[in-house]
Amino acid sequence: MALQVAYPYLVKDEGQPARLERWPRIRVAMIVMDYLAYGWSVEEMCRQHEYLSLSEAHAAMLYYWDHQDEIDREIREECELVERLRATESPSPFELRMRREGKM
Repeated sequence: MALQVAYPYLVKDEGQPARLERWPRIRVAMIVMDYLAYGWSVEEMCRQHEYLSLSEAHAAMLYYWDHQDEIDREIREECELVERLRATESPSPFELRMRREGKM
């Protein structure tokens, strides 16, 4: 009999990324990116994102440690998508102006 682990505060539907139950637009990967990019602790994440409860942040990090390959793949695919979109988009007028002025 396989052990089924429950992750309170999270929802994981088949074929969909894990996300917060109370804030369905917030994916676990988004919370993990704060940890990976800034080295923020759970407490710091909650200070930076006032909507996030300590319980939700801890549940997200627990899910990450149990499913690290899945979340790392999700983050990698999202970064690759952003790079592909950047490569095909024209620079914004703001970016063009900053480049002309030598600020970029």
